[in-house]
Amino acid sequence: MVNSNVKKTVISIGSTACLCLLLLLVAVQHHRVQVEKVTGEDTGTRALDAQLSGAPEKRGFSAYLSKLTRGRREVEKPARSSASSADPAPVEDISADDIFIAVKTTKKFHQPRLNLLLDTWISRNAQQTYIFTDGEDEELKKKIGSHAINTNCSAAHSRQALSCKMAVEYDKFIESGKKWFCHVDDDNYVNVPSLVKFLSQYPHTQDMYLGKPSLDRPIEATERLGDNKMKPVNFWFATGGAGFCVSRGLALKMSPWASGGHFMNTAEKIRLPDDCTIGYIIESVLKVPLTRSNLFHSHLENLQQVQRSEIHKQITLSYGMFENKSNIINLKGAFPVEEDPSRFKSVHCLLYPDTPWCPPQVAF
Repeated sequence: MVNSNVKKTVISIGSTACLCLLLLLVAVQHHRVQVEKVTGEDTGTRALDAQLSGAPEKRGFSAYLSKLTRGRREVEKPARSSASSADPAPVEDISADDIFIAVKTTKKFHQPRLNLLLDTWISRNAQQTYIFTDGEDEELKKKIGSHAINTNCSAAHSRQALSCKMAVEYDKFIESGKKWFCHVDDDNYVNVPSLVKFLSQYPHTQDMYLGKPSLDRPIEATERLGDNKMKPVNFWFATGGAGFCVSRGLALKMSPWASGGHFMNTAEKIRLPDDCTIGYIIESVLKVPLTRSNLFHSHLENLQQVQRSEIHKQITLSYGMFENKSNIINLKGAFPVEEDPSRFKSVHCLLYPDTPWCPPQVAF
């Protein structure tokens, strides 16, 4: 009986490890596919092909997975990391009103995605949240007023369209006068109290770029210098799918490459999407390193590894599909998966049990 239990435990651990490695492979492939979509040329693909040096056919699949595992550990334990066992003392007294939370979406996702966010975390943070979309929606305006911003950008999922929306986000943040710019996607749940606590550990007047990469090494790209001259560049970037934050002090320094139409020009210069362009401006041009935090989560990681007891500490959560299976937070909460496939409603009821539509006396 003991040996049987040990075998089951080993199999369970092995399965979890395999899932983590497969998700990492999917993350790399996802960014590769996204770059292919938004670049429309081989240069973008080559930028991410560099992440796959030492491919399985050359070194053996097991050796490749070992390399990815080592690389992943390097990402999880960066030189500058905010994930420590003890929270450092706050350096600033800030509130949610000091944060500009930009949610990027598209009109076709207003109904299936935005309504969920409006019913959950945005319902308690409407004054801090700005929704950037690509079409007029009177119902959305009724719910959030002038914080629903039609960027007039294309609804296509192209490099130009994504960069167009990010350019509007940046300009609106600068106009707002707020201390922090935080970008998330429409499949993110934002735990604003945790975000406030996190940002209070950093001075908004200094150069701070906060988030989490989805790749296990810096991205390699080609910078166009004019007169058909090109220069290779490599830099870390925080994936927009998990969300990232930029201090006002750093955002102001980004102005020559990000304000007005400059952001789209910069994106064209390196032929990469919006979150990569943010990383390029900050890490490659301004030489400010990314400060990584494991409190940001995208659908490109194994979300079931987030423990129920740690949910209240997380800054962003996400949801998605992996091999036709849901990649969601493992939470036995207020609603069954059929009624709450993203688990966002259950997460919200865990964090805010006084919400009127949350069932009373739920055992999480």
